[in-house]
Amino acid sequence: MWKEFRDFAVKGNILDLAIGVIIGGAFGKVTTSLVNDILMPPIGMIVGRVDFSNLYIPLNGQHYDSLAAAKVAGAPTLNIGLFVNNLLDFTIMAFAVFLVVRQVNALRKRWDRKEKAPSMKECPYCLTKVPVKATRCSACTSQLTSEVAAHA
Repeated sequence: MWKEFRDFAVKGNILDLAIGVIIGGAFGKVTTSLVNDILMPPIGMIVGRVDFSNLYIPLNGQHYDSLAAAKVAGAPTLNIGLFVNNLLDFTIMAFAVFLVVRQVNALRKRWDRKEKAPSMKECPYCLTKVPVKATRCSACTSQLTSEVAAHA
């Protein structure tokens, strides 16, 4: 079992996963900063000088100067602004992942087309499989010309 695990780890599966998690975490921080620090302030200005990170509804009916003050008081709140920020954050990350997966799929299709090129052909005389570049059949020694290859 140890050898099997070592082979699994050495093949790169664990390393690939670790790299993906680390890059994903860093990408998440960058995306969160993009949403909170770059996108939401101008959107807040456009819709009437609203700070989305401070947009909330206290459920106990009392008024608080800020979300931080409501949290310090222990008041239950609906954090609408934080939800909008997280929703935008998720949308940007999902779109970025979509673009990466789309590109990988396109590359995979291109690689698959290259790999599916036939490497063998049939000799028209003895029906033995011979390499595509062969000019003579290895079984019956017949001359394989381009006309004969086109016939096959």
